Amino acid sequence: MSAKAEDPPPVAGKLPTGRVARTARVGGLVTGQGLRWAGMRTANRVRTPERAAAAQSERTAALVRQLVDQLGQMRGAAMKVGQMISMVELEGLPEDEREDLQRTLAALRDDVPPVPFADLEKLMRQDFGGPLGRVFSDFDEHAFAAASIGQVHRARTLDGDDVVVKIQYPGVAEAVETDLRNAMLLLPLLRRLAPGVDARALLSELRERIAEELDYELEAQNQRRIERLMRGHPFLRVPRVDLALSTRRVLVSEYVEGVGFETVRRAGEAERDRFGETVFRFFLGLLYRDRIALGDPHPGNYLLCPDGKVCFLDFGLLRNVEETRVNRERAIALAVREEDAVALKAALIAGGYLPADRADAVQAEFVLGLMRMAIKWYAVPGERRFSADGGRARRGRHRERSGSEEHADGKSQMQQFTLPAESLLIRRMHGIVAIVLQQLRAGADWGQVASEYLHGTPPATPLGQAEAEFFAGRGRRPVERSLRR
Repeated sequence: MSAKAEDPPPVAGKLPTGRVARTARVGGLVTGQGLRWAGMRTANRVRTPERAAAAQSERTAALVRQLVDQLGQMRGAAMKVGQMISMVELEGLPEDEREDLQRTLAALRDDVPPVPFADLEKLMRQDFGGPLGRVFSDFDEHAFAAASIGQVHRARTLDGDDVVVKIQYPGVAEAVETDLRNAMLLLPLLRRLAPGVDARALLSELRERIAEELDYELEAQNQRRIERLMRGHPFLRVPRVDLALSTRRVLVSEYVEGVGFETVRRAGEAERDRFGETVFRFFLGLLYRDRIALGDPHPGNYLLCPDGKVCFLDFGLLRNVEETRVNRERAIALAVREEDAVALKAALIAGGYLPADRADAVQAEFVLGLMRMAIKWYAVPGERRFSADGGRARRGRHRERSGSEEHADGKSQMQQFTLPAESLLIRRMHGIVAIVLQQLRAGADWGQVASEYLHGTPPATPLGQAEAEFFAGRGRRPVERSLRR
């Protein structure tokens, strides 16, 4: 990780871990918004359909903004819950509001102030069984990265190796335990925001993933596994982890020189495009080739190295994906690519996005239009450049409604869909990668590049060719072709 951080944020106060205080925040949010929602519903009984829809949209936006504000201030699992909510299709939230929400939640960690070093030193002394001098010859007390669960410092080992040390916030495990219990209090709000989604199943999945993320020994194993997969890769890099020095609350890995995302954003178009394609290939390759879903493609988690490689960091939020699930995602993308509405509806039913007992209420053509809006950017070949204002081929987005009856019909069909819990990190990965490419204003034929991983088509770019030769040289089997029925 690079020490070239942006201006460091102010130091935070003590992390609030009290069960009563954290529960009061969530409980107050649920109660207050419940009363406001009930008031809106009562007023809507005497409003025109158009005004009622506008009022619900306004209330939804206000609710989501308050969720972001409250959960974002709490660190730990509360912040993670807020970030995950951005992946759910929220009923009544306009497209622009949804994209603003996703950008805000994806960037939440950028504004997390670090914890005072004295608190972290005490934790490390406990984990190492003595003073830091027994482990490190030098330790920088100033953090250069801070996130929802821990923060990062530079250090040098007694053997002279430059390393980065990620330390879990003191008390965050207790705060997370409280937050995971409190997450169930959010069920009424999530059901209002997304009535078609099994909110309980999603929150249960979130509980399991965040509980794993707290275990840095598990993250160290994840990082080691992916580093070995990518060792010697022509344009990707993952830092080596020091398993001997890592503990449940401290993760030590090699220091990698590089510049951060904000520097890359100011670079020329060609460099931004190459960086964006590298990020895109890393996450899609892990999912569709290696069946690993990394749920945190946050822009703070990669560096541009002097040799042009991109170094990827943070492997706490990870899920191993069954081959059946990957194949279902491929089938959905293929049906969108071929504009086969019937096949797409069948693929969504098989994938659990459209429960079979609700499928008759949804028209196949509606499904195709909906999914093209959502995933056309990577499912369908064609040159596309993301824009800074949030557009990615927005010409293909059409949500115009002619009359309240048509609007109600579309809303009714939307409510039939759900989000399978096992797909949560997959959808989060795709969504945040799109936000990253947008921030980069990156351009490419994303559909053709994705097709290499989705359908086993030949390399579409020089980077694709270099990667294909790398994996062929290691004797790894390429993705099987699936561009045929």
